[in-house]
Amino acid sequence: MSVDLKKLRQQLQQQRKSVSGFEHQRAQQQIFQRLIRLKKFQQAHKVGIYLHAFGEVHTRQIIEYCFKQHKQVYLPMICTMNQQLRWVKISQRQYRNQRFSHHALGMQEPMASRGVHVSHLDLLILPLLACDLLGTRIGMGGGFYDRTLASAKHRPLRFGIAHDFQLVTNPLPRKPWDQALDGLITPTKSLHFTR
Repeated sequence: MSVDLKKLRQQLQQQRKSVSGFEHQRAQQQIFQRLIRLKKFQQAHKVGIYLHAFGEVHTRQIIEYCFKQHKQVYLPMICTMNQQLRWVKISQRQYRNQRFSHHALGMQEPMASRGVHVSHLDLLILPLLACDLLGTRIGMGGGFYDRTLASAKHRPLRFGIAHDFQLVTNPLPRKPWDQALDGLITPTKSLHFTR
């Protein structure tokens, strides 16, 4: 059965927007508990993660835990020259003081002129709109993560975090340039995929 991606994106964006504050808090807590038990997360020193802006799973608890565990935290910044993401290391103080700039697409970015390539990271925690049981990830449609990860085939380890309704059972179409996940964590599941 083929999937209408445009329709699926609209449906899931709407569903994500309707998640209540309480549901976001509960999902964040449940995903956090699953994530910190993963050996790959425990071993990761340089962690790339996002700041939630469009109804994605909230990341505050994960970020604060990373700082507490003396992990290095990196946030994405869009490079306008090649439309790829660069990863900027932030401090706990910078995070808590919300020292970020507002990007035209609607998300916050670290205020820095330089960042590192994604292959510098040990683990990347990605937002998504949908993921299937094979690890195919559908994002917001800008292709930033796919373009960025295409130049880093083996590193970092890629884990998506999502609400349970974002895991779809029908296989999603995967184009040659689409970058699959190594794992997905939802409030009720921890899945591992073969990339």
